[in-house]
Amino acid sequence: MAAGVPPDALGRRVSCGADYGTVRYVGSVSGTAGIWLGVEWDDPQRGKHDGSYEGTQYFKCRHDKGGSFIRPNKANFGVDFLTAVKDRYGLNDKQDAQYGTGNTVVFGTKTVEFVGMDSVAEQQRQLNKLVDISVRECAVSHAGQEEEISRTCANMRHINLSKNLISSWETIIAIASQVQNLETLNVSENKMRFPSTSTFTSSAFPNLKILALNQTEITWTEVLLCAQGWPVLEELYLSSNNITVLERPDNVLQTLKLLDLSDNPLLDGNQLHLIAQLPRLEQLILRNTGISSIHFPDAEFGYKTKMFPLLKRIAINDNKISQWSSINELDKLPSLRALQCSNNPFMDTEKNPETLIQLIIAKISQLEVLNNCEILPAERRGAELDYRKIFGKDWLEAGGHWNPEKNKPSEEFLAAHPRYPTLCLKYGAPEEGELKGQQPLTLKNQLLTLTIKCPEKPEQKPVEKKLPESMTIQKVKGLLYRLLKIPGSELKLSYESSKLEGKEVELDNDLKPLQFYSIESGDCVLVRW
Repeated sequence: MAAGVPPDALGRRVSCGADYGTVRYVGSVSGTAGIWLGVEWDDPQRGKHDGSYEGTQYFKCRHDKGGSFIRPNKANFGVDFLTAVKDRYGLNDKQDAQYGTGNTVVFGTKTVEFVGMDSVAEQQRQLNKLVDISVRECAVSHAGQEEEISRTCANMRHINLSKNLISSWETIIAIASQVQNLETLNVSENKMRFPSTSTFTSSAFPNLKILALNQTEITWTEVLLCAQGWPVLEELYLSSNNITVLERPDNVLQTLKLLDLSDNPLLDGNQLHLIAQLPRLEQLILRNTGISSIHFPDAEFGYKTKMFPLLKRIAINDNKISQWSSINELDKLPSLRALQCSNNPFMDTEKNPETLIQLIIAKISQLEVLNNCEILPAERRGAELDYRKIFGKDWLEAGGHWNPEKNKPSEEFLAAHPRYPTLCLKYGAPEEGELKGQQPLTLKNQLLTLTIKCPEKPEQKPVEKKLPESMTIQKVKGLLYRLLKIPGSELKLSYESSKLEGKEVELDNDLKPLQFYSIESGDCVLVRW
């Protein structure tokens, strides 16, 4: 092998300036002198050809112009782990202490801080006590001499190895096996080779709880093989790996609480059934996976699925879900509390964003957080009452009736609105008067001019508002929440009139309009909470 070219160069990761690639060929090129490296670049625009030169194919690339030849002295094959640590934290003579500053790395939604030491001398004394280490983009390519890491800094718990020159999972094992208390590991943005046979086993990660493998080109099959060595893993980040097919995890990932599959082209929502029995999974991130529907066939509407028994949070934003039936399905998840679902086609079916939010809230009974916003009890009550009213006419036309003996809504209606019977039990069936379309407000005498006061906040000046007499108490409360910026609590409304001389009348039925209480212009609405 030529000088400067490692004996195992073929398949190794290299960098050249700011560009990263994989060595696919080492040798001579016809018509030229000396040794060349044929490199397939991560960024195809960096290349010039597909691995062929003047009619000879020297290596193959995924992209037509993803490859090029470079001289060995232009390629950086990287350094060992400990050298990178010393360089990063200013322990080598050529370094100064400027690298000893803090740095952070994000695992999904969790930020872990990696902290340097105050001076080179202090770092030298404390190297073996370093707990959090970041060597991101430090050209780490191999573990170094055997047992050197364990002798020098074996107390590390959190390591960021992202965007380096690591070529195989074996290198990660060689490093981790010397760090017995390792809890957090980020090896994202390293295009690695992973084990592909079931004979593979490793005991290098006995305490690992958080692992990030984003942009590593790992397949789900390889995940399951490696997972035999992650006995206590709780969080696994696998975004942007071109994973298309899932398999059932048998006796692995049984401790997993969070799984991030975002930016993988799963496409088929039924693939989720294969991971539905993960017994401790609480959070599932499926952002931008191309799924168009979600279905839990083991449970009928009104019943809970046995799939994902502990799942509390699910993110399905930036997908192709076009039907409201998938939102209905989410109500079958027994533990669901938080949902992210923005940027899906089904949201385009409703132009009013407030109504859209109400529909989602009403359809999923246990939801507490929607698109990162807390759902207040009053907001849920309002959403469910409005849902019951909006689809009341459809309910009647489909065979719904106030008399329980005559109430036989069609299967089609129940499939589209599975929670509607529950809402009727909760709030009563909608009355005919509620379902009549509101008349347009064309006459001034249909608007009431009312003074709004807060007795519990005397410093707040009374506000005058014009409200339609047909406005329900529930709608008035919703308006007052926004107008008065009242924190989440149940509002209590009453009103005073000059005609009643000192008497307060409670506005105690959310479904009734203002006119039901004989309220008139000039009266004063009192707001308490």
